[in-house]
Amino acid sequence: VSTYWVPTLFGLAGFLIGWLYIWLDAVFLADQGGKKQLEVLHPSVPKVLLGISYFTFQYWLSGILSAHGLDRSSILNVMSILAAGGFIALDGTTSGLITSAATAVGGPLIEVGLISILPTLGENGGAWAYHYNDAGETGFFPLWIVPVYFLGGPANGNLARVFWNALGEGIGNDSATLGDDDALLPSIPKKVVPCSECQDTRAVPCPNCDDGTYVTYGQRVVCKACRGKGLVICRACFSQYDTPNDIESIREVMDRIPD
Repeated sequence: VSTYWVPTLFGLAGFLIGWLYIWLDAVFLADQGGKKQLEVLHPSVPKVLLGISYFTFQYWLSGILSAHGLDRSSILNVMSILAAGGFIALDGTTSGLITSAATAVGGPLIEVGLISILPTLGENGGAWAYHYNDAGETGFFPLWIVPVYFLGGPANGNLARVFWNALGEGIGNDSATLGDDDALLPSIPKKVVPCSECQDTRAVPCPNCDDGTYVTYGQRVVCKACRGKGLVICRACFSQYDTPNDIESIREVMDRIPD
């Protein structure tokens, strides 16, 4: 049973989850390689909508199963399977795992605090904040709510990545990701129509190698075309930027993109 301000509280939680995703992406980005980096930072809109829909379905299903009297252990197993499968399919990153785990632990603990601390109203002492009809194994909530919270990580995180890319023009204009406050901002103008090839990151996977290396004569060597980064400058929007033929400027841009 919830009170009127609970949706606002959930909205604030989603905002915090999103920022935690962005911050942890910047921390762990260097360990994920060029092509993986592009996939992680630029989830498609269908993937974002699928994540939100999947989380909503899991949340709805948990209530349906509980209302129809399915035992707690079975609901916990179903929710855990849905959460694990959803996380692998929708995210699978270190930053996502940490955020989802923090959400799974922090969300229920905040609920315990609210249920315990906030005053009760009415003759029957009804909770002013909210409470679970089934207090579960903990006396406050059933344990199956933990994996439900866990799946809220990818649902909010991928949405935050899309907004972050839209506001920051992707990797090339993302100061938090690059660890450089303003170095690239003046040289990359905002465009009305984003590049369909690189989504305005200015970088695409190198066509000559696999994440910066390739095998030749039985030995794995560093690719000279991308200098081991696995990324090269995007040719589709090459001419839309200032000094497109300035090789040193291009190298400077590529050097600021993490390996």
